[in-house]
Amino acid sequence: MSDVGATALGPEIDPSRRKFLTVAASATAAVGAVLAAVPFVESWEPSERARALGAPVLIDIGKLETGQMITATWRKQVIYIVGRAQSLVDALTKNDADLKDPKSDQSLQPKYAQNEMRSRRADVLVLIGICTHLGCLPKQFFDPGDAVLGASWPGGFRCPCHGSRFDMAGRVFDGSPAPTNLSIPPYSFKDAHTLVIGLDDATAKGVA
Repeated sequence: MSDVGATALGPEIDPSRRKFLTVAASATAAVGAVLAAVPFVESWEPSERARALGAPVLIDIGKLETGQMITATWRKQVIYIVGRAQSLVDALTKNDADLKDPKSDQSLQPKYAQNEMRSRRADVLVLIGICTHLGCLPKQFFDPGDAVLGASWPGGFRCPCHGSRFDMAGRVFDGSPAPTNLSIPPYSFKDAHTLVIGLDDATAKGVA
């Protein structure tokens, strides 16, 4: 009698198998939920295409110290952000006679950076960290009178590939293979501690 009843109702399901099926079904549902959420999560951030086209990049410079450099990426270019000492800014004009383009007439920078210090603020220097010769990344030698570059070195950058030298405004020295000064990207300050790379006026654009 019991055998007939089992046949009529179908085979009995092993409790352990039932538990496995329940867990598997729950896991599948969870994975589906995550996959469905991915497009929404990605929409919170600029897409790779948007970043490649120049979506603005916000940089917290609240902890940037004098003599320190931090880097960022914008339009697939390395950006140098330097905490610059006032004494180095005051000494910039002393380099003019030794530079290829002291007034930056032949170099690339926004109009607001075409000044003696090539920046909006004396204490923050923003540069595209790509040598204008063949595209290497210049290294920082901020201390004047560096042991490697000599007692007359005023502080700045030196390209490790072919020796191009740039001062603390990114201006290229005579004798360097680099033809022009380091370029400067469009940038602005959302507030005293937030740098925005890629926008000339963060306030007008309403950067979040």
